[in-house]
Amino acid sequence: MHEFLRRTLKLLFGLMIYALGIVFSINANIGLSPWDAFTIGVSNITGISYGNVSIITGIVILFIVVAFLKEKIGIGTILNTLLIGVFIDFLQSYNIIPYMSNFILGVIMLFIGQIIISLATYFYISTGFGCGPRDTFMVGLSKKFPKVPIGFIRGGIEGTVLLIGWLLGAKVGLGTVISVFGMGFIIQTTFKLLNFEIKSVIHENIFETIISFKKLLLKCEDQNL
Repeated sequence: MHEFLRRTLKLLFGLMIYALGIVFSINANIGLSPWDAFTIGVSNITGISYGNVSIITGIVILFIVVAFLKEKIGIGTILNTLLIGVFIDFLQSYNIIPYMSNFILGVIMLFIGQIIISLATYFYISTGFGCGPRDTFMVGLSKKFPKVPIGFIRGGIEGTVLLIGWLLGAKVGLGTVISVFGMGFIIQTTFKLLNFEIKSVIHENIFETIISFKKLLLKCEDQNL
């Protein structure tokens, strides 16, 4: 039970700091990162909040990933889809992270955001509860093309999303370029420093997690008896 709770807390912590990393990247104010450009572009057109657009996008991506890449849907996948958007809207509504007006500070803030996102990715993927929609897509592609470096795959995804965001009228800048070419390298370097091999993680689907939790409850009840 302690191990299950540890994994759950690790998952939630990862999701919270992922949202923090995204807000850092947005508030750096030197150009939106690819997913931010896409999400804010849709938000500006529809009037839907950033967090809610993120949730809707996650659901759509999740459907595509399950249908074509056959990746598992876990508790972590569902919580990622729902909670990151909620956390982002919370951070933005209370202006917890300052909005940069200085270019140099903005660059520093963007890199900090990317590092936070990379660490968050490690935290929640390593729990084995299932990747979020976007990272499930990344993991699915890495399994489909095992000889292609994970950083290259991530970079390809980011570049494609950036193009869509730009077509939707989102603001791009130097920060966007840094995000496109930096995120893949940073996440690959972070995983390497942490000795984390993403392809070795065996994720539970939601039914496996529920069954495991029920067994833990029964075991705890027996021990109490």
